[in-house]
Amino acid sequence: MVSKDGERRRDRVPGTPGRVSRWFQRKSNERINRKIRRGREKVMGMRLLVLHTVGRRSGRPHATPLMWLEDGDGLLVVASGGGSRNPDWHANLSARPERVAVELPGMEPVPAAVACLTGADREQAWQLIAAEQPRVAKYQSRSEREYPVIRLTLRNATTGQ
Repeated sequence: MVSKDGERRRDRVPGTPGRVSRWFQRKSNERINRKIRRGREKVMGMRLLVLHTVGRRSGRPHATPLMWLEDGDGLLVVASGGGSRNPDWHANLSARPERVAVELPGMEPVPAAVACLTGADREQAWQLIAAEQPRVAKYQSRSEREYPVIRLTLRNATTGQ
């Protein structure tokens, strides 16, 4: 596609957000991140954290607010956003799992170990997620892709364990 000034524009992939949607999402995320950093634990009935990742291509840091659930010693998050594909934060987390940190309400970021759940582990976690947040299960039922479920385990910042 060619713009008014004759330069070639990059078309977006179908099923992904456009420029305005991405701008709005970025501004919304910044606002929610500020609330979490001030200690607000819930927004719209969901417990939120800030997930810190590093861009797989850009190498830039990213901070994404996500709904989470407790699961023993871990925190469960679901890669539900992103339309017909997994959200960018999931690709960044998968590409650089050693650079992931979690920021809980009112706390500093803490490094986290990442485990993408599969099979029986995913199913067990999904049952917990669906019971706690039925709207996520509703979104999943309308999607053609299976939402990845990730367990984040906070590590001791000094020892790395």
